[in-house]
Amino acid sequence: MRLSDKVALVSGGAQGLGAEIARRFSREGAWVFIGDINDSAGKSLSKELKSAAYLPLNVTVEKSWESVLQEIRKKAGRLDILVNNAGINIRNDIEDMPEESLDTMIAVNIKGPFLGIKHAIPLMRESGGGVILNMASICGLLGHRYTNEAYTTTKGAVTLLTKSIASRYAKDNIRCNSVHPSTVDTPMLQTVLKDPEKRAERFNEIPLGRLATVADVANAFVFLASDEAAFINGVAFPVDGGLTAY
Repeated sequence: MRLSDKVALVSGGAQGLGAEIARRFSREGAWVFIGDINDSAGKSLSKELKSAAYLPLNVTVEKSWESVLQEIRKKAGRLDILVNNAGINIRNDIEDMPEESLDTMIAVNIKGPFLGIKHAIPLMRESGGGVILNMASICGLLGHRYTNEAYTTTKGAVTLLTKSIASRYAKDNIRCNSVHPSTVDTPMLQTVLKDPEKRAERFNEIPLGRLATVADVANAFVFLASDEAAFINGVAFPVDGGLTAY
C-alpha cells in the first residue's frame, strides 16, 4: 500500500471530494483524521473507514486548528500528510458580490489553508518532514470564463501560497503541492448540467471530452502524498483533461 503507516489530516473530509480522498488514503494504508464542521457526516465516514477518526474543525478559526493538531499529536504523535481540501464557491460575479460573501470565501479558501499549514509545520518538522497538499482549481491557473472572480482570486492565492511553502520549508523535508481540477462530476453538478448551454460549455472546453471524476482527483492526491512523488515540490498539478494545455 502506498501510504502505509502514514498519518493524514483531510480538512473538509466528511463529504464530496474530501471524503473520496479520505477513503483512498485509508485504502492505501493511512491513518486518516477527518476534519470537518459536519459532525454527522464526519462520524459516519470515520466508522466506514478501516483506520480513521473524526475531529470537529472549522478551518476559519485558529483555535479550532490548534485543538485538532493537539489531538493528532496526542493520538498519533506525528502528522505526515495535510490535505487542505475545505473550500466554498459563492457564485456571484464581481459586480454582484456582497462584501460579506467575499469575506466568507477568503476566510474559508485562503485563511483556512494558511492556518492549517501554520499549525501543521511544527508537528511535521518534529516528525522529520511531511507533505502538504492544497486543493486548488484550474481557476488558480487561469482566468476561467465560466467562473466568478472571487473564486479565481482565492484559488490563485492558494497556488502561490503553495509555492511559497514549498520553497521555504523544503529544508525541513516538507513538500507542498497544489492540485487543480477542472469541473468535477458530482451529484451537485448534475443540477447545473441540466441546462444544455452550461453542459456544452463544460464538456466542450476539455480536450479529453469528459468531466473529471472524484476518483481522478483522489488519485492525484494519493500519488503526490506517496513516496513516489518524493522529488515533486512546489508543483501546480492539473487534473483537467488538457484544459490548461490551450
